[in-house]
Amino acid sequence: MKIWGGLSIYLGTQFLKNVGIILAVIISIIFLIDFIELLRRGSGKEGVTFLITLQMVLLRLPELTQTLLPFIALFGGMLTFFRLSRTSELTVIRAAGVSVWQFLLPSLLIAFLIGVFVLTVLNPIAATMKAHYEQMEARLFKKQTNLLMVSSKDLWLRQVDEKGLSVIHARGILNKGIDLTEVIIFQYDKKDQFTGRIEADRARLRKGYWELDGVLMTSPDQPGIVQKHLKLQTSLTVNQIQESFAAPNTLSFWDLPGFIDTLEEAGFSALRHRLYWHSLIAGPVLLLAMVLVAATFSLRATRSGHTSLLVMAGITTGFVFYFFSDIILALGMSGGLPVALAAWTPAITITLFGLSMMFHLEDG
Repeated sequence: MKIWGGLSIYLGTQFLKNVGIILAVIISIIFLIDFIELLRRGSGKEGVTFLITLQMVLLRLPELTQTLLPFIALFGGMLTFFRLSRTSELTVIRAAGVSVWQFLLPSLLIAFLIGVFVLTVLNPIAATMKAHYEQMEARLFKKQTNLLMVSSKDLWLRQVDEKGLSVIHARGILNKGIDLTEVIIFQYDKKDQFTGRIEADRARLRKGYWELDGVLMTSPDQPGIVQKHLKLQTSLTVNQIQESFAAPNTLSFWDLPGFIDTLEEAGFSALRHRLYWHSLIAGPVLLLAMVLVAATFSLRATRSGHTSLLVMAGITTGFVFYFFSDIILALGMSGGLPVALAAWTPAITITLFGLSMMFHLEDG
């Protein structure tokens, strides 16, 4: 038991070290590429300095790292098993009667624990940093001015046009944000001076304008004006309203369930947020599956001698599964598959593939 305990610690340490090496390499590459791209986009833009660009790259780095973590586990696992094979350590371990499942167990367990750590600790940090990044990007690069905030009972919209700023508040939301009830619109000029207020019983979003019913218009130092109907010009569209919610990757794993409930209570679709939440939960299983795939090709390399070919085969398999995952998630987004099935299918499929290949390699 002491020998097995020491061996497990050694194998786990080797896996962690090699995953760290791959992580450092990939983070460095991502940092350089993203930094150069943001420098290119920010050239000539007012307020985009070198330090701001550096800050934006650092804000985005954790979220990108989380996205690429399955590949980091794959490459880290392959590097670990190739190094152990090259030094004949795996040969000695197997000669001592340790099965492939026993010497894979430390790496599989560590991969799963890394996934749990990312899910519960790193994801909230990455989501917060990504949210700050998107705010900076919208302000400095896209110059976006239409913002949205939703709660279970209220909707707030902010829009800017050639006349100035309008802030729209609605107590009720119908038809996925197209129809609003108990509406109040606060109007400001270009100098942010209050110019008037419009109250309406109902507002319907049409192409290029709001159609208001039961209108009361007030402005400073002037009596109120009652109108049965009013058309108010707007630059907002239905797609902008429905897509203006916080992106799933800007919300932490812990906050997503509450946000999903809020969206659905307000009458909006929370499909992409629910799909993202399930895919986060499947993350630890996906990392474990990638280690199995890494072991499959690494162990074959030690026996066949075609190391370079099997390395390429392992990398290619990883990318094939990546595109497969994208297709399945797209089907989930379109409603072609149930959310849970779409989120869990990639992780389960890759796990079954790795297990079947290992059984065929070792016991076949």
